[in-house]
Amino acid sequence: MTHPFLDLAPLGAAQFASIEDRVARLLRTEQDVVIMQGEALLPLEGAIRGTAGPGTTALNVITGPYGQTFGNWLRDCGATVIDLAVPFHTAVTAGQIAAAFEEHPAIDFVSLVHAEAATGNTNPVAEIAEVVRRQGALFYLDAVASVGAEPVLPDAWGVDLCVIGAQKAMGGPAGVSAVSVSERAWARMAANPAAPRRSYLSLLDWKERWIDGGRSALLHAPAQLEMLALEACVERIEADGLETVMTRHRAAAAATRAGARALGGGLEPYVHANHEAAPVATTLRALSGAVASDLVALALNQDPTLPLAAGGGALAAEMIRVNHYGVDATRGAVQASLAALGAALTGRGLAVDTAAALRAAEEAFDRTVNARGTDA
Repeated sequence: MTHPFLDLAPLGAAQFASIEDRVARLLRTEQDVVIMQGEALLPLEGAIRGTAGPGTTALNVITGPYGQTFGNWLRDCGATVIDLAVPFHTAVTAGQIAAAFEEHPAIDFVSLVHAEAATGNTNPVAEIAEVVRRQGALFYLDAVASVGAEPVLPDAWGVDLCVIGAQKAMGGPAGVSAVSVSERAWARMAANPAAPRRSYLSLLDWKERWIDGGRSALLHAPAQLEMLALEACVERIEADGLETVMTRHRAAAAATRAGARALGGGLEPYVHANHEAAPVATTLRALSGAVASDLVALALNQDPTLPLAAGGGALAAEMIRVNHYGVDATRGAVQASLAALGAALTGRGLAVDTAAALRAAEEAFDRTVNARGTDA
């Protein structure tokens, strides 16, 4: 008996390269794009270990948990690391980046997360990139959460290493990821004696054995199901139109924030300013004394398919995350999440106005869509 997930024709080099080309078009980049055979932590770590070493002075921006992870990797590589941490309810500014360069002129590497799905903020990459370019530092960007939800433009911004994953706004698989690599980044890796080689972490292996070989022979058997799923999700974005997909995410974020403010019950947006809030996911703060993770559990008891989660670690007590990305970037997912949170708050004896929240969410969604003239 045949099975559609098991009895597949081999995925050859030509199709693999074709999928890379489609990802490159999605990013509007002429840089080399390497699809890595694992979740996005693979190229995120591989890119740092390939380009950083004892001679590196890195500015590591921390606006959430991933920035903390990058700092650990950089230190493990022997780099001198200057951490620039800002409160998780806000975003870093280009002015703060410029001030860090002024104080530490030896900085030659900048690591930044574009959007932090874990904390719900997003950073102004275009403005920051202007500062980084003026200083000539290598620019490393984690765009895993932002791609598909907001513009990601490695070439226009001058990003040297731009890592994406398909599992959030792109609506694709978690087990495959990609990184665009500039010529400067390749040169930095080639000159780095500590850059991984003959390793699953090695980007240089892909450069020397795949790209330089004309992309004619794969390094190893590809993760076939994940590659086909990546191809399918890029096809869907192409069919819908990237601007339409991004508008849906912006609309879902605007609707969630407006609905939470109207709901009451001690909920408010965790990220204070609308322009600093990520379109991929909205974080909410529970102020009433109710434990956020308990509220999420009550809401999920009503419908376990809702895109709700509590914050990680110490944030579990106060943070609720509405993961309105991918197939959940819809008005229906937002309204169902708000209704379930309203019921959970009511169950804790708190006064809410669910009808007002749903009206506010609907109006905000429509305003955002109509502002772009896009049917979402």
